[in-house]
Amino acid sequence: MSDDENHKPGGDNALTQWWRRVTHSLAGGPRTREDLMSLLGEARSAELMDADALSMFEGILETAETQVRDVMVPRAQMVVVEHDWALDQVIGVVVESGHSRFPVIGESKDEVVGILLAKDLLKFSATGDGVAASTFDLEQLMRPAVFVPESKRLNVLLKDFRRGRNHMALVVDEYGGVAGLVTIEDVLEQIVGDIDDEYDEAESAPILKQDERRYLVNALTPIEDFNEYFRTTFSDEEFDTVGGMVTHRFGHMPKRGESVRIERFNFNVQRADSRRVYLFQVTVSPA
Repeated sequence: MSDDENHKPGGDNALTQWWRRVTHSLAGGPRTREDLMSLLGEARSAELMDADALSMFEGILETAETQVRDVMVPRAQMVVVEHDWALDQVIGVVVESGHSRFPVIGESKDEVVGILLAKDLLKFSATGDGVAASTFDLEQLMRPAVFVPESKRLNVLLKDFRRGRNHMALVVDEYGGVAGLVTIEDVLEQIVGDIDDEYDEAESAPILKQDERRYLVNALTPIEDFNEYFRTTFSDEEFDTVGGMVTHRFGHMPKRGESVRIERFNFNVQRADSRRVYLFQVTVSPA
């Protein structure tokens, strides 16, 4: 091969040079994460990967440092069904929440006796060749529950999910109590970013009422609209959206599960990433 061919311009030559830098850097032994990110940054600058690919590489590396407690759904926000509920009670919760998996509890949320899959209720449909509702037995439908500690790293949890073919695990604290739950989607979102799911309807609607005191509020809801809905008088001179106002009150970029109180409203972060908050659950105290 001639010298001209070796030094011809183009992506292949740039890729070769970058790969030589990588192998040369790694040849001397283990490198730090900062060194690796620097090399990946150079690859991005050389247009050997796009911004999304670089972001996923960063997410993969972060799973080795992120613990389950950082991404779990807090215990207070868990949607559960009780072991002695009738079929209509269970279906009511399934339809209202839109989730696909539900912890089944005994006397309290600390006593999780199994997992119910919404699809297992389809056979009790009132139409077609559905099974008679009188045969409904929640105990027979339950799948075994998987428990993981709060401190478990996400990369290890993802391996466990794949090995056990599970999609949900209950998170327990150091005393054995249930602290929340985590799904495989929660882990994957740390790598690939936000995944559309059962919150889609809530995120498309500025304010969605759940019950007499709880609401799902899109973080991009204008403060003016929030004031009109709840008959409040929050100022919109400094911030235009509810997300901007609440994030400022936190004093930092909040994570999922964090809460802050503003007057008679408790804002609990339901969805967020490292850049912004997407969705709040707002609990309203009596005036």
